[in-house]
Amino acid sequence: MTMTPEDVVRVVAEMQGEGIVVPTMTTVPAWRTTAPEAASVACVGFMGGASSLGLGLALAEPGRRIVVLDGDGSLLMQLGSLATVAGAAPKNYTHVVMANGVYHTSGSQGIPAGDRIDFEGLARSAGYAHAETIDNLEDFRIRWPELLTREGPVMVQLITGEAELTPMTAPGGKPFAQQVAELREKLQGA
Repeated sequence: MTMTPEDVVRVVAEMQGEGIVVPTMTTVPAWRTTAPEAASVACVGFMGGASSLGLGLALAEPGRRIVVLDGDGSLLMQLGSLATVAGAAPKNYTHVVMANGVYHTSGSQGIPAGDRIDFEGLARSAGYAHAETIDNLEDFRIRWPELLTREGPVMVQLITGEAELTPMTAPGGKPFAQQVAELREKLQGA
């Protein structure tokens, strides 16, 4: 059975601890319902920005694990961010890329080079401290605790199917400025 973004979100939420999660695009609806009170800020409306938003948080909050829940289509929009993240070398940065071969939020059009894109290899070439690919939920569930403790930046390419909902089809959500204000309050109260 194919792993879904919703499956991934559940595993990440179970083990978030004091970390901060940056869900993007197809992970946002599941994150909103699975972990609505968790320390997070959703990256919607600026496709490809999650890795850079996560980098800023990792540099600002070096004592917290930052987990970026990215999509393959989103990351392709700002592929250069891999070099930027690797150059900054945040030890607390974990970059999860759900590779399903499509731009899911805009209608599931195929991404350039489809399933031939190797995000693990791209992250290694850019200089990430660790990169690997996982293609099933059980292996992800087993590997995830250790991946959260590895010195970063860490890339985990997950081979997934499409999400049930996307930001375009799911109700709800908060404006970005409100998310930032709420995250700031959580961080100051911690």
